[in-house]
Amino acid sequence: MTRAPFQRAPLAQTLFLSVQDVATIVTQVGAAATLARMADYIEADYKRWQDFDKCARVAAHSPEGVIELMPIADAKTYTFKYVNGHPKNTQVGLPTVMAFGVLADVDTGTPELLSELTLTTALRTAAMSAVAARTLARPNSKSMALIGNGAQAEFQALAFHHLLGIEEIRLFDTDPVATQKLLNNLKHTTLRLTVCDSIAQAVHGADIVTTVTADKTNATILTPEMLEPGMHINGVGGDCPGKTELHPDVLRACDVFVQYEPQTRIEGDLQHLPANFAVTELWQVLVGTAAGRTSPAQVTLFDSVGFALEDFSSLRYLRDVATEMGLGQRVSLIPNLVDPKDLFSLIRPAPVALALAA
Repeated sequence: MTRAPFQRAPLAQTLFLSVQDVATIVTQVGAAATLARMADYIEADYKRWQDFDKCARVAAHSPEGVIELMPIADAKTYTFKYVNGHPKNTQVGLPTVMAFGVLADVDTGTPELLSELTLTTALRTAAMSAVAARTLARPNSKSMALIGNGAQAEFQALAFHHLLGIEEIRLFDTDPVATQKLLNNLKHTTLRLTVCDSIAQAVHGADIVTTVTADKTNATILTPEMLEPGMHINGVGGDCPGKTELHPDVLRACDVFVQYEPQTRIEGDLQHLPANFAVTELWQVLVGTAAGRTSPAQVTLFDSVGFALEDFSSLRYLRDVATEMGLGQRVSLIPNLVDPKDLFSLIRPAPVALALAA
């Protein structure tokens, strides 16, 4: 019996973006514009929260770190990110965080984009922090304490400088080499960078406090006596079970905002507190169904753990800007078959080889 002919769709090769491709985007577009555009993509996607099929990330924990998959999809596009978190990696010359991601077409399952996400994760985390702070921090905020001066610190500093108008960054890290690295990397900016001797000194008088430490421990970076009226806390480093930065009474003293509550209760500083402790998902504030900052004296906390929707937004941004700029290369990630039911044709011996074997 003759098989009916199939309607063949054109098979586009997958666009691959390397670390250098993403670095080229940032250098050519500019760090400020990249962060701003990525923040716009993130905010737009959060405002259509109900369109997404969401779940907490799938994590494989080990004594030294964690490896995670972060999937999400709307009716048109599916994405996932592979990401790790291994704080001791720097001792062997590897980054603490390494990541890549895929963007695929929902209707066919075709992977359209394969991209590095290590550099991109730092950018999107900073952009997400800025989106939250634009909603929750006092509008006239000018100073920020930055506790933890490691790999993501510069991105946080630039996002708050360019997107919120922060003029002074007060720095603290237990590793003076990390702080000096940050000073060298940001010396080209107009930011006033002040090195502090303690966390308490850094946060005193700051409008915003960003904590972005890496140790996989239940640490206490901020304590209740450090809080001041009107302060906004951007808690970034507490992002997996057993890894926190804030004293539980800090959360009790704040109005707490989260990305995706089921995930934050497992991974964020929120893991300290009982399941009935009230929090607000940020998307509700962005669409106007919940209140954000309601007074100048209110103390707000964004308990940031990183959510797959931000990677979805970032992969969309990378695809769009790489297409505009003609960056990346096409790779054969999936087979191009004459007959889509004949996968064996990829390894079937050629007729000449068969004849020689006979």
